[in-house]
Amino acid sequence: MPDASESGDDELATPVQLATLLDEWKYSGRRDGDARELAEVAQVRERLRAAWSLDRDAMVGEVNAILAEANALPRLVRHDDVDWHIHATSQDAPLAERILVEAAMALVDVIRADETRRLSHCAADDCTGVFVDLSKNASRRFCSTRCGNRMAVRAYRARTGD
Repeated sequence: MPDASESGDDELATPVQLATLLDEWKYSGRRDGDARELAEVAQVRERLRAAWSLDRDAMVGEVNAILAEANALPRLVRHDDVDWHIHATSQDAPLAERILVEAAMALVDVIRADETRRLSHCAADDCTGVFVDLSKNASRRFCSTRCGNRMAVRAYRARTGD
């Protein structure tokens, strides 16, 4: 896991933080809630972060590899209070595998729409965050308001000598 920086602490540093994130996003399926699962999710995060930087054709190769490794079989499902959506792995599959496959399935749509330019890296020099830029003119620069504000304060202090 990345060390803390000015960007803040790693928000997925503990199994409890991971569980909170999964609850917030209503992530269904198997959860082990242990250190091994957290480490696997951290590996997935790094693999997806690397995929974010690939050009469109190379990204296709990575997405296809992810889907093949998991023997992904897309199907429509409805559960809890979530209407029909796609799952491509079993709800009993390890969490890290499900996260990786669901991200790959989302990237399929980004690639098909030829919108990989919307996959961005945070412009803050001490942040490794990635995000999907859904702004109208694809001009978003930071992963969060926190990073944007911090960089604005730095720029102001540099200009004014503070």
